[in-house]
Amino acid sequence: MSIDRIQKAAVIGAGSMGHQISMLCALGGFETYLQDIDETSLRKAREQLEHHMDRWISKGKLTTEKKEAAFAKLHMTTSLEEAAENTDIVIEAVLEKLDVKQEVFAKLDKLVPAHTILATNSSTIVNSKIAAFTSRPEKVLNMHFFYPPLVMDCVEVVMSDQTSKETAETAMAFCERIGRTGVLLEKEIYGFIANRLLFALSKEAMFLYENGYADFKEIDLIAKKALSHPLGPFEIADLSGIDVGYYANMQLFQETGDPNDKPAKIVEEKVKAGHLGRKTGRGWYEYTKEGAL
Repeated sequence: MSIDRIQKAAVIGAGSMGHQISMLCALGGFETYLQDIDETSLRKAREQLEHHMDRWISKGKLTTEKKEAAFAKLHMTTSLEEAAENTDIVIEAVLEKLDVKQEVFAKLDKLVPAHTILATNSSTIVNSKIAAFTSRPEKVLNMHFFYPPLVMDCVEVVMSDQTSKETAETAMAFCERIGRTGVLLEKEIYGFIANRLLFALSKEAMFLYENGYADFKEIDLIAKKALSHPLGPFEIADLSGIDVGYYANMQLFQETGDPNDKPAKIVEEKVKAGHLGRKTGRGWYEYTKEGAL
């Protein structure tokens, strides 16, 4: 399917990733439906997007006219059927759990037209594990946006052995239309590129902290001062969501059975306590609306 055929996009899940991806689609000129089962999440998504776009206007990055045009194309619904109807591309952004994604894709496969591309925003799970629950594996792939999507200019577009070249080319062109740099991975691997690098850094940072070599703040400081990283590994965990990393590690452990792939105990403790990072106001650091205390 050519990029010129794509008129309507649907984003499934209005969380921290989904609502911003939907805004990119609307700003790119696509009729966009953001779907979530929770009306409160949709209401919160609209409020957050209004805030983000008003900030862009104040900084001269966007005109009021373009904001109004984008919001006119952005529709929010709790109905999966409404979002899926006559859509040309779907980007799933639900919880990072394989069984949840498989269930969503199985439903979507029955609702969307035969030509529709089904993409998952999963940050780690290869799309072939999800495509198996559809009748169109050649039209399934990963489109992994980075948090926050309205800021981060990168999308990992990942093909499985069954993803067609045409599907990948269309996804890459779609990234360009919404102002994001698509990077094509022609072969699957758990965690893709960015997260495999990040996992290695995070795993070592956790080891150093748990074994008392340095406090997590000092580890972050060294990463920034000595390695020129904009954020340390613990700050990145807070930004992306400690639960996101936790579930990604749990998925890897389930696949490999290797105890070394299990999340660190301190990470599990934070998830159980609900201290998930910036989005909850507390993770490794504590936050106000203005940032870290």
